Amino acid sequence: MNTEIIKVDPIEPDRKSVMRAARIIRKGGIVAFPTETVYGLGADAFNEAAAGKIFEAKGRPRDNPLIVHLKGAEQLELVSLVNEEIMNVARKVWPGPVTLVLPRAHDLPDPVTSGLKTVAVRVPAHPVALALIELSGTPIAAPSANLAGKPSPTNAKHVIEDLQGRVDAIIDAGETFFGVESTIVNLAVNPPVLLRPGALGTEELEPIIGKITVPEEAHGYESEVAIAPGMKYRHYAPAKRVVLAGDRKNYLKILERSAGCGIPAAICSEEMKPAVDALGIRSIIIGRESDLYTVARGLFSSLRILDETDADFGVAQPFDERGIGLAIMNRLRKATGHTIINSPDELPHALYRQC
Repeated sequence: MNTEIIKVDPIEPDRKSVMRAARIIRKGGIVAFPTETVYGLGADAFNEAAAGKIFEAKGRPRDNPLIVHLKGAEQLELVSLVNEEIMNVARKVWPGPVTLVLPRAHDLPDPVTSGLKTVAVRVPAHPVALALIELSGTPIAAPSANLAGKPSPTNAKHVIEDLQGRVDAIIDAGETFFGVESTIVNLAVNPPVLLRPGALGTEELEPIIGKITVPEEAHGYESEVAIAPGMKYRHYAPAKRVVLAGDRKNYLKILERSAGCGIPAAICSEEMKPAVDALGIRSIIIGRESDLYTVARGLFSSLRILDETDADFGVAQPFDERGIGLAIMNRLRKATGHTIINSPDELPHALYRQC
């Protein structure tokens, strides 16, 4: 497959350029496009064959549902069963990095929802994504635009690395705004349940939605059934092994011991870098502890950078789990396969190396 690269301005995209991608969507093709969170891989949400192409291109398990992207809350009735209470919530959180899980409309194809009775829906807050949905004339079903299991893409370079030759087109609009996926809240149950932490924390959403239950899975542990993306399978992982320090206080001790296990790379904050440098260990800066939104933006890129180095493995620093920090730690736990190191003595077993 020849993949067309379409470059556009992220804030004022040329509509003629976006229309080239929209025509592909209309004809049943698949297109990678930017959202405010990460890049998505989209198809016509009502075209069953097109939705199937997404799973094939990504190598995505069929029981991992997609998110339906709308141009506005007024389209919600096309894909889900709604009432005035749900509409009030939708109008307040959209456009934005919030996905709502709702009862599905009956004519929505099974591949989009993985055959579930619910559907995940959102309105992205990105000019390019909104233009693509509008010009395509249909809601667009889209997961992240990466090969299944790999770190989510936050720029077109990542998408090209993973999917060139597998998709019809990639819209290149530079870096995404948040760097982690949308927050997913299940409104099909009462009280609402957080299914995936994301760019907005429950602290920001509860004044709108009401009390939100935060289950253990939201911290990054796998669920037996995926009723929303990112719940069941190992996600966000680079090719190289990564372990996560369980406590910031032990991070440097774990790093120091890791140098005897091979060539480590420290995935750490700017604030931690001087101490890492003093150990003579390569650092990959993920962001600033003083601004966790910078950590969110740099998270997936740092995991991809690890694969480009000569390091044998990465050792990731933990972060405060308040606000967007919960999303950051959710992604790090999944990227490491839940390999949490609480003391240097645990390294040999975790890395399968003599240390």
